[in-house]
Amino acid sequence: MAYYSVFHEYIKKTKSAVGLPIIALLWISFFWGTTWIASKEGVKHMPAMQLVALRQLFGGVLYLIYFLYKKAPWPNKRQWRNILILSILNFMLSNGLSTWGVKYISSGLGAIIGSIFPLWIVVISFFRGEKVSAKAAIGLLICFSGICVIFYDYLNDFLNPEFRFGILLSVIATFTWALSSIYIRENRTNFNPYFSIGLQMLISCFVISSVIGIEGSSIPLSQIPAISWWSIAYLVVFGSVLTFIAFIYALEHLPKEISSLYAYINPIVALFFGYILFNEPLTFPIIIGGLVTIIGLYMVNKAIKKT
Repeated sequence: MAYYSVFHEYIKKTKSAVGLPIIALLWISFFWGTTWIASKEGVKHMPAMQLVALRQLFGGVLYLIYFLYKKAPWPNKRQWRNILILSILNFMLSNGLSTWGVKYISSGLGAIIGSIFPLWIVVISFFRGEKVSAKAAIGLLICFSGICVIFYDYLNDFLNPEFRFGILLSVIATFTWALSSIYIRENRTNFNPYFSIGLQMLISCFVISSVIGIEGSSIPLSQIPAISWWSIAYLVVFGSVLTFIAFIYALEHLPKEISSLYAYINPIVALFFGYILFNEPLTFPIIIGGLVTIIGLYMVNKAIKKT
């Protein structure tokens, strides 16, 4: 009986310490991969930045309602500064531009470009005079080689100005995500990260809505088709709320080397479902190039975390 009690306690501890964080990681890997598909479907029928603003409005409101109910403390002056800066980098630029980008390129290609933000961290660190390890440099070269192989199948598409514009938006989005990662690393606060995300969403929503309202690039809500509303709902529930909760939970309960694995799986999920649902290209060069890029990303990520 004593042995059973000890074993039962061990199972409970293992489930809480390993089981749920791993489930959270699997959840992130799958659902953040599918958000590229939902974004692609949504922006087919409405302005991309309007979709971004609506997604962030509903997601931010859900977070705000919860923390108002819990009577959580509001951020202080320094924490507000971080929230404002991160709302610009994370949601106005990174999330906004990457969503806008998939209006002109495939969801799988957008996901691959989105996953290479660690390369920018290495480049930014180098230009700031920080030492770049040999492993990071080799990983950078491997990533670049993989990306060249991927784009071999898209050479003709570069003649299309809309395709080039989508690539440019997606690359800028990864650059701002890298800036956000560096800023978070160097400006940590003890403010609740979930509440921070909700406030970032709301701030970015108001700014984006103001800009597209002035430009007149939005459409009346009554003209947004049902498929786009379903895409927004999916992005809010699985992209902005549940998966962010799982993401932070995984970061807090798993080693960094494990918690970062989602970054390598998301593009695979996006490529697969883009091929199944939208008949997007999934050729041999794209598969090989994608695998090479992921190997390079792994080396870069490992070098960054070791540093």
